[in-house]
Amino acid sequence: MQDPVVSIIMGSRSDWPTMRLAADILDELGVAYETQVVSAHRTPQRLCEFAEQAPGRGIRVIIAGAGGAAHLPGMAAAMTHIPVVAVPVSSRQLKGLDSLLSIVQMPKGVAVATQAIGEAGAANAGVMAAQILAVSDAELSQRFIEWRKNQTDSVPVEVE
Repeated sequence: MQDPVVSIIMGSRSDWPTMRLAADILDELGVAYETQVVSAHRTPQRLCEFAEQAPGRGIRVIIAGAGGAAHLPGMAAAMTHIPVVAVPVSSRQLKGLDSLLSIVQMPKGVAVATQAIGEAGAANAGVMAAQILAVSDAELSQRFIEWRKNQTDSVPVEVE
């Protein structure tokens, strides 16, 4: 088994059904990843340790999913030079709009690649992480090109 190069973090175990879609894409593309619960509000020391140690452990992209106040992606991005791809997880109260607005409003100099709210965003976070890694990995680049071709070929021409 390969050492993980992507870390999928989320603020709560309840985010996993959404964030699992990022993992599914990475599985399809043969990208090694790890998963962890890291809450910006409930486990701030864990977040600090995670962000400090991630580069030394070989992590090259972080996918961070969070709902509600959704500070996890931004805080992770503020603490590391590793690219952070954010997933606003849908919330009961505001259907993820609160998460999206919290994540997307980053100050100048602290970038987060924010995806769509919910499942599409989680899947696209996996796609984005693979694309970032494929820039310096010819084999992954080829797998991604083939994956995208298969996706295109799976779309029917006829309506019925």
